[in-house]
Amino acid sequence: MIYFDNSATTKPYKEVLDAFVTVSSEYFGNPSSLHGLGGQAEKLLFQARAQVAGHLKVKPSEIFFTSGGTESNNLAIKGAAFLHKNKGRHLITTRVEHASVRATMEQLELNGFEITYLPVEKDGRVKVKEVEKAVKQDTILISIMHVNNEVGTIQPIQEIGELLKTNSSILFHVDAVQGIGKVPIHLHESRVDLCSFSGHKFHGLKGSGALFIREGARISPLFTGGNQEWKIRSGTENVAGAVAMAKALRMTFEKNQSGIERMKKVQSILRAGLSSMEGIQIHTPFEHAAPHILNFSVKGMKAEVFIHALEEKGIYVSTTSACSSKKKSPSKTLLAMGVSEDLAGSAIRLSLSFDNTIEEANTVLIAIEEAVQHLRKVMN
Repeated sequence: MIYFDNSATTKPYKEVLDAFVTVSSEYFGNPSSLHGLGGQAEKLLFQARAQVAGHLKVKPSEIFFTSGGTESNNLAIKGAAFLHKNKGRHLITTRVEHASVRATMEQLELNGFEITYLPVEKDGRVKVKEVEKAVKQDTILISIMHVNNEVGTIQPIQEIGELLKTNSSILFHVDAVQGIGKVPIHLHESRVDLCSFSGHKFHGLKGSGALFIREGARISPLFTGGNQEWKIRSGTENVAGAVAMAKALRMTFEKNQSGIERMKKVQSILRAGLSSMEGIQIHTPFEHAAPHILNFSVKGMKAEVFIHALEEKGIYVSTTSACSSKKKSPSKTLLAMGVSEDLAGSAIRLSLSFDNTIEEANTVLIAIEEAVQHLRKVMN
């Protein structure tokens, strides 16, 4: 099996699974309980928070555990909008955000908020000047992803943060789910107020995530109840998930120096091989692109058919975002980049982990070429 669908989810590290099982079986107490078992769980939760904060170079009190990227995005955007609606009702985002951001914005529009959806260039990148032009007197939040989950474009987060340093009344949210551990992000230097993470994108477990909330930034909770996570996210904490996620993040950062170099080589081989094939168009840009994503279209071919053809060879890839891959509509991201509907409808995403090899890349290229030739014969 060759797994090239790591942007959808990654395989958990064995050590991460071991940590989850150990905590679940031996330290299963409720962190809010007063007895010793609860105290042990609380201590593990504190340690996990401190570890995550350390890797992100922020304070432990700025890390709030959630169930993943979708919850973190919803909490950040709705929490900011609902708390600050008396200051203003205007939010800014882009046309290439993840579905959990886009749908949240659409829901806020139904609740009387005004949303500006910024266009992007052909490389999928938003212009900082467009962000600046979109700001109004009643703007309360800007939400822009770090790395695009479909094509891998890196947005100018630091430059946007610089722009906002002169306007402290606007909160800046970044969806960093795809970039963490692969593309550097400096939260405080980039003047980021809110930042979303998801454990299963860096070899942690599904159902674990975090939201960074800069000290001094305020949002409203979505869940009310027992006031866990400093009243921001009520509900009994997933201690085992948090510990496992902290371990996954540590291991990812330990591996990323050599891992990213290998990943770049694998991506480069894939890009060169695909570029030499007739009828294939690559959508991932050369510049401002993450090292682990490569998006391309096979002209005149349905993406679903192509994916199943590769699956028969033991190769796993995907179409667009995993959250939207079963929908038949073309990628909104590619359409926003100016890609035609036909090409957008035939788009394939290859996404790598540190463990993928050059040998796998060469095998995949041969399989892609064979699949293209076979399917063209069938279609003709």
